[in-house]
Amino acid sequence: MEFPDTSQFKVSADSTLNSAKEFLQNERGDTNESVSNNKNEFITDTIKENIVNDENNLNINGNNEETSLNLDDNNDKDKFQNLNKTKEIITDEDEKFRINNSNLNDDFKTVEKKNENLNEDKTEDIKDEWMDILGSGQLKKKTLKPGIPDTRPQKSDVCLIDVKGKLEDGTIFEQQLMLEINLGDNELVQGLDFVLALMDKGEEAEVIVAARFGYGTLGLKPLVPPDATLYYHIVLNDVKQEPLISSLSINERIAIGSRKKERGNFWYTRDEHTLAIHSYRRALEYLDDTDIPDEHTEDQIKLLIEERLKTYNNLGASQMKISAYDAALISIDHVLNCQPKNVKALFRKSKILKEKGELNKSIQVIRQALQIEPDSKSLQQELSILLAALRKDNTKQRDLYKKMMGNSLQENEAADKKKKSTIYSYKWVAALSFAVALIGAVAFKYRHHTN
Repeated sequence: MEFPDTSQFKVSADSTLNSAKEFLQNERGDTNESVSNNKNEFITDTIKENIVNDENNLNINGNNEETSLNLDDNNDKDKFQNLNKTKEIITDEDEKFRINNSNLNDDFKTVEKKNENLNEDKTEDIKDEWMDILGSGQLKKKTLKPGIPDTRPQKSDVCLIDVKGKLEDGTIFEQQLMLEINLGDNELVQGLDFVLALMDKGEEAEVIVAARFGYGTLGLKPLVPPDATLYYHIVLNDVKQEPLISSLSINERIAIGSRKKERGNFWYTRDEHTLAIHSYRRALEYLDDTDIPDEHTEDQIKLLIEERLKTYNNLGASQMKISAYDAALISIDHVLNCQPKNVKALFRKSKILKEKGELNKSIQVIRQALQIEPDSKSLQQELSILLAALRKDNTKQRDLYKKMMGNSLQENEAADKKKKSTIYSYKWVAALSFAVALIGAVAFKYRHHTN
């Protein structure tokens, strides 16, 4: 049999090894790095072993230089057989590694699926878990979507929230998007204020609020009945630190201050006077008419001062409701210092002085109010009440004075009687003693004369 010219089989160890690697790479493509390395090592060892045998058969020198091949027909046949065997080995090994890679990929997919299932289970556990915030069952929170860790708002921080409130029957009584509030300023029901302090930025939650921390026994007409449990869906969209009030424009101050004043009015109408006082005080911080850095008009300043005085007036009324009369008098005087003819402030000051027992001053203040509004029925009635109270008080004082004076006269008369009685007793003792002495003297003289 005649074979082709063996000069075409002039090879070197490096070129054969590189060719085999290229073949494997084309056949197999990109696979797992660790698996490919092991595979290449095995094939490299196999190829090297065959090449060494080929070099011995072909008498290739150690410098890998090209040499002539003086092979007889039998050696040529062996060469082709060795190359075919090498190719078969490569093909078989490549198939084995393909199978191994496929199995590994299946294992990886199984592990990933298990991890996904575990994460889903954990998420479901979190979603299904209700947090009993107060431990009494009256305020509960369930996280629907976690927020950014360690981003909880602090007191007075500005919070932007989406809030939706429902009753047990599904009736929606409140729904607002991107509502801006200051945490802890009682701009929401107390239950939501507590819950927001436990939420992270971006968190979405459901909240159940019992009546005690919602709208209580009064409810919220016309939608919320008394003693109703409230169901909220709330999202904390953003949290920002409260800005310095001095950095705000006059319009921003008026807007925020008025909002807080209105919230104070809301609590006042519900007889929640402590909450109202807090809201009014926070409003006054924004309605301060000093240190306004930006340009402003007289009308803006006038509006700010008017809102400030209204807030002070309402604050004084709330303080009166909790019998804090000294503080209430200070608040009302703030109003009268700027508006001495403010009838409402004069009326409240008169009432404060009355409660402090200063009726004469109270009557003077109410008469000032009547000079401004002489036809006011309420002022006339209040003056009549004050005058009647003054007469009654004067009567009590006179009675007390008489009583005090009467007791003093009686004590003096008793002392005089006692003194007179003592003198009279002394006189009787002296007269009796004199009579006894006189009788004794007469008896002695008569006896002596007889003898």
